[in-house]
Amino acid sequence: MSNHKKYLDRQLQNPEFVAEWEHQRPEREYIKAIIAARTEQNLTQKALAEKTGIRQSNISRIENGNCSPTIATLQQIAEGVGKTLHIEFR
Repeated sequence: MSNHKKYLDRQLQNPEFVAEWEHQRPEREYIKAIIAARTEQNLTQKALAEKTGIRQSNISRIENGNCSPTIATLQQIAEGVGKTLHIEFR
């Protein structure tokens, strides 16, 4: 087990941490989806930037969770990786 996994497992014992972890779930999910779709297409961030017109630095910020993309930006990324954007409330 990695050090990161061990650390996360310990933190998930703290109710305050769990609450924040769950609050951030949507962000983690769209980040994972973007990275998975990009790598599935064998695209680098630079190649995705060229396909979408979004600067590579902005794609990096999105993938690292350092900025929150608009729906329009998520749509551009989805189109760039040959996917459709689907948003739902559960």
